[in-house]
Amino acid sequence: MKTIQNHLITINSCRIEDAKRTLVDNISWTMHTGEAWLVIGPNGGGKASFLSALAGKFSITPDIPDQPSEKTEDKQVPLFSSVFDDSVEIVSLERAAALIQEERDNDESEYIEGGVDIGRTGRIFIAEPLTGPLKKGQPLPEIVKRIETYPAVRLCGVEKILDRGIKYMSTGEIRRTLLARALISGKKLLILSDPFAGLDVDSRAILLDFFSTITKKQLSEGETDFTYPHIILGMERYYEIPDAVTHVLEFRENKISFRGTRKDYEQIISRREAESAKTRESDKAAFEEQITGLQKETEIINNDTKDTYTAEKLIEMHHVNVGWDDHTVLADFSWTLHKGEHWLIRGPNGSGKTTFLELITGDNMQVYSNDIYMFGKKRGTGETMWEIKAKLGIVSYRLHVEYRMLGGTSLRNVIISGFRDSIGLYDQATDVETAAADKWLTLGGFSGRENESFGNLSYGEQRAVLILRAAVKCPPVLILDEPCHGLDENYRQKILDLLETIASSGTTTLLHVTHESDEVLPCEKHILELHPGKTPMYEILTV
Repeated sequence: MKTIQNHLITINSCRIEDAKRTLVDNISWTMHTGEAWLVIGPNGGGKASFLSALAGKFSITPDIPDQPSEKTEDKQVPLFSSVFDDSVEIVSLERAAALIQEERDNDESEYIEGGVDIGRTGRIFIAEPLTGPLKKGQPLPEIVKRIETYPAVRLCGVEKILDRGIKYMSTGEIRRTLLARALISGKKLLILSDPFAGLDVDSRAILLDFFSTITKKQLSEGETDFTYPHIILGMERYYEIPDAVTHVLEFRENKISFRGTRKDYEQIISRREAESAKTRESDKAAFEEQITGLQKETEIINNDTKDTYTAEKLIEMHHVNVGWDDHTVLADFSWTLHKGEHWLIRGPNGSGKTTFLELITGDNMQVYSNDIYMFGKKRGTGETMWEIKAKLGIVSYRLHVEYRMLGGTSLRNVIISGFRDSIGLYDQATDVETAAADKWLTLGGFSGRENESFGNLSYGEQRAVLILRAAVKCPPVLILDEPCHGLDENYRQKILDLLETIASSGTTTLLHVTHESDEVLPCEKHILELHPGKTPMYEILTV
């Protein structure tokens, strides 16, 4: 069907559906040349389904089957058409998580001499749109060997990590690798969903410059020959929006709630913020009271596995060295965590923040070759992984990926698994655990959704549930690796209030990684700052 002139995408009275149900209904929207669109909305509101549908994951179907195309001013208006066809690539937190899962599924370390399968490197993954999948061990085509000569690779700043296995990349490095691959693919439409999540300052600047440069070329030239890809930006919050954005499409409660210019939307945002500010302090106080009350109610469950370690030193690391091949992550690193000292961990992408946390959780096996003490015991001297994790609450990218692989678990069982330190639930829950889990879900805004499948939630909603899971047992140490990834403003503020209240209880010490300055908690008076490639590679600060 011929698309109306200047219409890039037309959706007229359609719905988005998967094989089982309707996800979003009554959609009418047009993207014209000369427009740069931001798609926004709260977690679970329909934004993610809409962007996935544009990328071909879900169906865009007329609300009335077999309805003929409408006519406007004697021109036939299609129910759904796109000049991009299937030439669409999406870069998102979900895609990054799926990539990590793919690498884990294809890991053949147990069959390899030496026991290390690094998997696909950044070089191979970025080049795949040009070469197709490459078999392990086959000689690299010339185009792969010289992939660093492509402008997209330099633009995304991934030259130094091309020969590193994807599984060894930080979250931010994976996001930039996905973007480089998307650019090299030559796709006509790029959908960048929450692209700044997990990126350091320099990476954000690179991405903002890229978006502005490409978009401004299209806005000034009105190109339809796809010399440059068109871009649709998806965001959870109205924060750090590039100047080049001209229009906004907002979804709430699985419907379009706003469709119009950026200027008009910013007026709505200002009104909402003013209304929220009026009740902010009272709402926060009421929420904190709920948390404190719920902690007391669940004390009976926590007492069953209560930590008996009472010393002030919780974790000690002495002259730790971690790396692989010729890549050093931590060198001569010494650090001690005392009870009640809440730490902010910061540093650029790839500086070793996640590696540092995985030495604590035991997810990095080099913990056993270093001088590391957990709760008074040296790692590798007989304690089990479960004895350690019983004293930890964990929110991390790795944990999120593991739970996505068990997507059929109910939200209630995800919370209950926090009491038992398991991934999933494998024994019958007690009535006390069930009642407690339901109350925690209500606290987090999931009332009435206890039996819903974890896999049916948006990425941000999943992250919120995992934070609740980590918090339920009031652990001695709560590890938070970019906990607010993918959260909308409402969830984000709730989670930050929850963490601050937990920290003030005196029973839990926080280790918090974030690149967002407005997510730093007032209680975080100690800072561990990592400096890759420098000597020393870290700095300890107190504020």
